[in-house]
Amino acid sequence: MAKVKPFRGVRPPRELVEEVVSRPYDVLNSEEARKEAEGNEKSLYHIIKPEIDFEPGTDEHDPKVYDKAVENFKKFQKEGWLVQDSKENYYIYAQTMEGRTQYGFVVGAWVNDYMEGRIKKHELTRRDKEEDRMKHVRVNNANIEPVFFAFPDNEALEQIIREVTAKTPEYDFVAPDGFGHTLWVIDDDATIAKVTEEFEKIPNLYIADGHHRSAAAALVGAEKAKNNPNHKGDEEYNYFLAVAFPASHLRIIDYNRVVKDLNGLTEDEFLNKLKENFEVEDKGADIYSPSGLHNFALYLGGKWYSLTAKPGTYDDNDPIGVLDVTVSSNLILRDILGITDLRSDKRIDFVGGIRGLGELKRRVDNGEMKMALALYPVTMDQLMNIADSGNIMPPKTTWFEPKLRSGLIIHKLD
Repeated sequence: MAKVKPFRGVRPPRELVEEVVSRPYDVLNSEEARKEAEGNEKSLYHIIKPEIDFEPGTDEHDPKVYDKAVENFKKFQKEGWLVQDSKENYYIYAQTMEGRTQYGFVVGAWVNDYMEGRIKKHELTRRDKEEDRMKHVRVNNANIEPVFFAFPDNEALEQIIREVTAKTPEYDFVAPDGFGHTLWVIDDDATIAKVTEEFEKIPNLYIADGHHRSAAAALVGAEKAKNNPNHKGDEEYNYFLAVAFPASHLRIIDYNRVVKDLNGLTEDEFLNKLKENFEVEDKGADIYSPSGLHNFALYLGGKWYSLTAKPGTYDDNDPIGVLDVTVSSNLILRDILGITDLRSDKRIDFVGGIRGLGELKRRVDNGEMKMALALYPVTMDQLMNIADSGNIMPPKTTWFEPKLRSGLIIHKLD
């Protein structure tokens, strides 16, 4: 059963929120962060990407960069740009994109739930990336950025969302990318108790986005427990910062592929090979979007094609075999194009669906890539089935948008 707790959030005063908050550390590079934070000493990038305070080219893993994060975090609190709430609260965080709003609970998630597999994952993590985030959590003694969870729908929690969000929010703004961000504080003790109680009825939480951050946060909590001779189990470090959304609120966006060459084949030879496993239909020059599961859009030589996988090429009873990422990885990328390792092969690149299919066309038309493949997006049900079955999704399967803003709420570990 999912164990969560309220906590004393550290957050910006209302009038400073837009200056402080930022995009997550892993969606932009050091140079982009430097540019976004230019002229703004209150930007959270000074804490989550502190290399921007040094000469361009400074290694973000240099010990002095981590030290700078600590110095800046202290400075933000001293200057009153980040202030800790006086009591333990839950919070509701809403994100609005293209007219759709999703509402999540900001909670302290229990480290043991992660360690014992009740917080389920669907991706492999890389130890070097975990270690970088662990250092960041350790030195600041805080989860500066939240992780992004989903949970199976729960009517009582939906009711709390409806009641809380009918009130005046604490923050309400539109970020530079056009997405809306709204936050409410749940400080009423009866509602707080109800949130805790309802989460206890939920068997599992699912990591939607932020596998490295989740691993790092949980591992640091477990490490602190091990190193504390007086460990009791109720310490703040036993919990880490998460925003948990009902699964029906979330929408996974497609994650598409572009490839540099046809592995020595002509366009006609490539299309003929595709016909062994797919019904191939010429769709002409207008952008074609996949119509459903097991239908793909191919862009090649100035034309779009519909590819429909033939029965027998996928296994709808297998949580991994049903995925279009699996079908295309095996039957197109591996068998025809000779691309076996999606993580490391330099011939392939990945384009988040937020950029639209026009971006695929652009990268082929300008000669950088030879072909593009658009996939029908994975569903939340598929994601949860995979996590429940203990399987791991193939790389670059899910793209969540909008991303959680960083700096709305920080969780201290003491």
